[in-house]
Amino acid sequence: MNWDQIEGNWKSFKGKAQQQWGDLTNDDLDKIEGKQTELEGLIQQRYGKTREEAKQAVHDWADTL
Repeated sequence: MNWDQIEGNWKSFKGKAQQQWGDLTNDDLDKIEGKQTELEGLIQQRYGKTREEAKQAVHDWADTL
């Protein structure tokens, strides 16, 4: 899915993001407002992933939507 669509409808997608990455809180997801790089950064921090791993995880997740 196109990231612009995800960002534009973030309220609809943030629940799916929280299902995927349960360590992210509602506050975390509200703060990033659907910004892809912000989501990647949170995943890096919370899950100890490299930048590339986080980027790939977000990309893979978006492809399933």
